Amino acid sequence: MFGFNFDKKTLYILIGVLVLLALLSYGTSGIFSLILSIPAVLLAITVHEFGHAFSAYKLGDDTPLRQGRLSLNPLDHIDPLGIAMLLFVHIGWGKPVQIDPRNYNRNISVEKADAIVSFAGPLMNFITAIIVALIYCAIYKFAGMAFLASNIGMIIMLILADCITMNIGLGVFNLIPLPPLDGSKIFLPILPYNAKTWFMQYEQVFYIIFLVIWITGIAGRLISPIIGQMTNWILSLAMTIFGL
Repeated sequence: MFGFNFDKKTLYILIGVLVLLALLSYGTSGIFSLILSIPAVLLAITVHEFGHAFSAYKLGDDTPLRQGRLSLNPLDHIDPLGIAMLLFVHIGWGKPVQIDPRNYNRNISVEKADAIVSFAGPLMNFITAIIVALIYCAIYKFAGMAFLASNIGMIIMLILADCITMNIGLGVFNLIPLPPLDGSKIFLPILPYNAKTWFMQYEQVFYIIFLVIWITGIAGRLISPIIGQMTNWILSLAMTIFGL
């Protein structure tokens, strides 16, 4: 992404300054909430990028394997800027998984294979959100009120709740059909030929549109109702399973 070490160093210094300024504006409760959200951020990014890597590998591309991305270790997937943005703005990213489409098997077209690999990231986020919701409801039903009312109990439940919301948020955000997000590749194969050609011809324009709706917060406002509805649906499903 950046050609020189100086660029990376400058970027990390800038991130550090922005993080420090943000922390100074937070109260004690704000900093505490931020710390509690770190596990959710790491989990969401890790499973998302692992989903891309695993699906590409299953489709015949061993590039993720050779680069050590077939891993659930967060250190293999985090991008400092993406982590900072996800923590403070709630819209961020991980270190992109490098894919070589030439390695795909030829059972399906490269375009469809790209769509599968792209969708695997958000899908992993949604699956993770469901699993965490089940854990959340299981603890709520079986742990007992004494545990739930304790400090450690409340912290665990807050972290689990953050994990649910963060995974749904990252999954939904990446389904926006604009480059460089996953949604742009997921929906490309189903477009009519003329629409597909037009989309690819003006791809750079769509990059600019994405940056505008992201920086202005329009993207967040558009997907917030969807995130809320999905969160409620997944929690309702988990509660029904445990009879809550």
